[in-house]
Amino acid sequence: MIQGLERAGLLGRCQLISPRPATDRELLRCHTPQYLQRVQEDILAGRDQLSTGDTAISPHSERTARLAAGGVLAAVESVMEGRVRQAFAVVRPPGHHASATRGMGFCLYNNVAIAARHLQAVHGLARILIVDWDVHHGNGTQDIFWRDPSVLFFSSHQDPFYPGSGTRREQGEGPGLGFTRNCPLPAGTTGRQLLAAWRQELVPLAVAFSPQFVLISAGFDSRGGDPLGDFRLEDGDFAALTQLMLDIAAETAQGRLVSALEGGYDLSGLASASAAHVATLLGIGATGCNATRASPHG
Repeated sequence: MIQGLERAGLLGRCQLISPRPATDRELLRCHTPQYLQRVQEDILAGRDQLSTGDTAISPHSERTARLAAGGVLAAVESVMEGRVRQAFAVVRPPGHHASATRGMGFCLYNNVAIAARHLQAVHGLARILIVDWDVHHGNGTQDIFWRDPSVLFFSSHQDPFYPGSGTRREQGEGPGLGFTRNCPLPAGTTGRQLLAAWRQELVPLAVAFSPQFVLISAGFDSRGGDPLGDFRLEDGDFAALTQLMLDIAAETAQGRLVSALEGGYDLSGLASASAAHVATLLGIGATGCNATRASPHG
């Protein structure tokens, strides 16, 4: 993927942000102490799968997962400090299936949720928008903010599909009721159809919520040809979705936006879709915003 950005002539235009491992304190804003201990124990026991779900692990998984979460935090800090206006955190493993107590779907720690809690705890932000365009529902992110009115979580995803959640009836609970919104769509959905749904459903919600920071769970397995998804988005569709998110961020969040890589399993498609996303962040073409990139590899 990084090579794809380089081939597209984009990498040299980006300001690189060095990652750092997320601390226990930062992880514990979203995950329980028991879960952190379980991850450590599973790895020390030499397991090849996390005992809480369908997530492959190796001796280096926990360190890598901390770098992924910390990479998104480094990107968020760069935006909050004014060094950049937007950033794309090129991190793996992904995070949006990880709940407070369970890792699943390739995810150990919920990178975007940890970033949202960091923005609240460290910078005192009151309203954060998380938009998830991965082909799979971000069930872990939904669970973490289920009762929280300070985070508006919006997910568009294939339905029916893994992990089996994300119906329109799922809208939060208690004080968080109405701050979780799902947009399930059938297999074969095109970028035009998805963008139309976003304009109809997401934009009015976002305008009313008036976020102070925008986070994107950017899963490129919604691109056509991905082996783990059945949407039919093209590279230009990701540029259009990105521009819509930039417009929302410019409206109320001073342009502040960070996207974090989630899914995407066709390597050539992942590279070209990510390039379209980065080009839009950089303001190449019809757009006009600056951006950067964060990677766990520095």
